[in-house]
Formats: sequence, structure tokens, C-alpha cells
Amino acid sequence: MNIWEIATNYYQYFLRGTRTTILISLLTVFCGSILGCLIAFMRLSKFKPLEKFASIYITVIRGTPMLVQLYIVYYQLDFISYPTGTLFGVDLERALQCIIALSINSSAYVAEIIRAGIQAVDKGQMEGARSCGMTNAQAMRYVVMPQAVKNILPAIGNEFVTMVKETSIIQYLGIGDLMYNNGIVVTSTYNPLPCYYISAIIYLALNIILGKGLNIFEGRLRKSER
Repeated sequence: MNIWEIATNYYQYFLRGTRTTILISLLTVFCGSILGCLIAFMRLSKFKPLEKFASIYITVIRGTPMLVQLYIVYYQLDFISYPTGTLFGVDLERALQCIIALSINSSAYVAEIIRAGIQAVDKGQMEGARSCGMTNAQAMRYVVMPQAVKNILPAIGNEFVTMVKETSIIQYLGIGDLMYNNGIVVTSTYNPLPCYYISAIIYLALNIILGKGLNIFEGRLRKSER
């Protein structure tokens, strides 16, 4: 079978896998952003134990392969009673294990994105807010963060684009993502090369579309600054 015949006869597998890949990526970046925000504020904290913990956390997570982290979460947290059932046709228990592992990985990168975004805001903004009688928390919430968000959001968007590609490792836990379904088609057709070409084209198309969307979003952010 050639690439066109495989694409037309097995398109439902590729569509199902693409849907799962996008879903897992969205949930991962959402959860990773929440955890990353917490880690970022710990990293910026003047309380040394918190700052040290966040620094070690980021170093360890960024310094070890995501696949290793995935297996550690899978085996280390096997005592947790995960909800059973399916989520858009995906086994919920394994999906949650993957989301936890990928979110932990993503949070380390998001934490550095948020920290850099906050530190990019002129220190005079914080000093001016404090001189107006605001507490440190109020100044951060009402003055610094609204400005930092314009630096942070595009970078988090890039993290989502990256995560779409990185989720390919969840096939090793039996999650029906694009690469897992690609494997099913390979087994059915005994013709791997066209299958991998199709998957590569889908990943490329997703990243081009997401990249274009991010460029439009960044353009609107720049216009709002004027």
C-alpha cells in the first residue's frame, strides 16, 4: 500500500491519535502552568528553603529525560487509586498518570518562563507600587503580573507547541496518541515508512498551525502595548 491508500483506509486511526495528542497536550500545559506558577514564586521567594527547593526541583526535572520521569511516576505512584473509565476514548487511569508526569516536566520549564517574565518588568514598578502603600502581594498582583503576563503567555504557547511533539512518549504506557495509533497501522499494513511519513506530516501541520496562531496572538499583544 502506498501513502495515499494508507491515509484513506486508516485515516480514523490517525484522527483518533491526533485528538488524543492535542487533548493530553492541553491538559498537561494547563496543569503544568499552575504548578509552574507555584514553583516560580517559590524560586523568587526570599525564604531560602523555598527558593532552594524550587531551584533543585527545576534542576532535577530539566536535567533528566522525560521518558525516565514518565516511568518513575508510573511505578512510584502505582499505590494511588485513579478514577476508572475513559476520557474521549482514552483509558482514564493511564491518561492521568501521563498527565501527572508530563505536567511535572512542563512545570519546570514554565516556572523559568514565569520567573523570567516577572524579572523582565522594571524594578521601579514594584518600588513605585510599594511607595503608594501597596503590600508586596498587592504590588505583584495589580502592577507587576499584568505587565509580566505579556511576556509569559507567548512563551507558554511555545511550551504547548513543544508538548505536542513531546507527548509521543506516552505511547509506551499504551495511551492511544498519534504514535500509538501509528503503530497499529504499521502492524496492519506491514509498511512502516508511509505511516511514519503521515505522522510526521500531521505533527508538522499541527506545529505550523499552532505557530501561526501564536504569531497572531503575539502581534495583538504588541498592538495592545501601543
